[in-house]
Amino acid sequence: MKKTVLILDDKHEIRNLLNMYLSKDYNVVAFPNGLEAINWLQEGNIPDGIISDINMPEVDGREFLGMIKTSGAFKTIPIIMLSSIQNSDERIKLLDMGANDYMIKPFNPAELKVRLAKIINN
Repeated sequence: MKKTVLILDDKHEIRNLLNMYLSKDYNVVAFPNGLEAINWLQEGNIPDGIISDINMPEVDGREFLGMIKTSGAFKTIPIIMLSSIQNSDERIKLLDMGANDYMIKPFNPAELKVRLAKIINN
């Protein structure tokens, strides 16, 4: 049975790229912001891993990460943060908040897939 990956990115192109690249090996669920993803999670859906952009409308990646990692039900779900922000301080902050990994856009989908497999199957 395929594992489920939740993708959050406000850019339709990124969601489609990740869906196309990952759907062979994973069930992919994608939303354009953290608010829709939180609502989906609160309906009882528990993904095996999450890939989240940082800059999104409504609930951004930082807020989403904070909500997930302080929640009893969701805090163990591994999360990879994706962003065009190359600032080392930002990466350190998000990793310190509980992100399992951080990749800078543009990214290599093959590398992301390997990193995702490592954190999901850990």
